[in-house]
Amino acid sequence: MATSALPTAIDELVAILSASSLLEALTGPDGRTVKVIDGPPTDDIALDDFLAVGWSGGDDQGAESVQDFNSAGARTRDEDLTIVGVIDVWSGDDTFAAVRARAFQILGVAEAELRATNSSPEAPTLNGAVLWAHLTRTQLRQYFTDQGARVALGFTVSCHARI
Repeated sequence: MATSALPTAIDELVAILSASSLLEALTGPDGRTVKVIDGPPTDDIALDDFLAVGWSGGDDQGAESVQDFNSAGARTRDEDLTIVGVIDVWSGDDTFAAVRARAFQILGVAEAELRATNSSPEAPTLNGAVLWAHLTRTQLRQYFTDQGARVALGFTVSCHARI
């Protein structure tokens, strides 16, 4: 019996987003695609657009879990999970409108991938890892770098599981 659904939930969220044909087709004005990564980047991402799962873009926690007994008898437990992520987009100019719009476009695709469809009925359960999952929070950060305007769009996926 698993002590937490959290590791599998993160793995499945990464898998769903990595397999997204909609995300793969989402190219920027200069042809850049979106890299989906698990946790913080290990490569130089200064010139990439990326979506990281389990990393907030800083030193904050990547996920959290809270458990309680499901019912008397202590045979099963309910677990509420939050998984953070960040979408990072940049441009070579000094205006934020286009990079902000692209970040929210990427977020829209990620949110759509978490919804049940005929071709993906298990998406809201992260392929059975949890009872349900959905996008619940976003945080927008905008800043200038030596590459120009950059937007970091943090997001939270909240889940509920029974273990």
